[in-house]
Amino acid sequence: MLNEEALATHRQELRRGTIVLACLLLLSRPNYGYALLDALEKSGFEVDANTLYPLLRRLEKQGLLTSEWNTDDSRPRKFYTTSKEGAALADTLKRDWHDLDTALLSLKDDS
Repeated sequence: MLNEEALATHRQELRRGTIVLACLLLLSRPNYGYALLDALEKSGFEVDANTLYPLLRRLEKQGLLTSEWNTDDSRPRKFYTTSKEGAALADTLKRDWHDLDTALLSLKDDS
């Protein structure tokens, strides 16, 4: 049986790529980092701010997200939205995820 540390490492590896897809899907409507963290957590994706914020910047640099500062409130917030390219990638990744899920379920059925 795996120890807790090894299990946590494998779970982290499994979830790493899913966070990108989850962000692209959730950001089809504009949102800011802290609210996105909360939405991810409520959806079952555990991610900390030190992982999320660099990911958002990377996705923006790749053209998959756009951002805009909102200064209407006392605290300025950077709102992110999935770009057209990001939405297309999300659609592709969702299909790939479905295919992988189907393949994994077929392996389970064969065992």
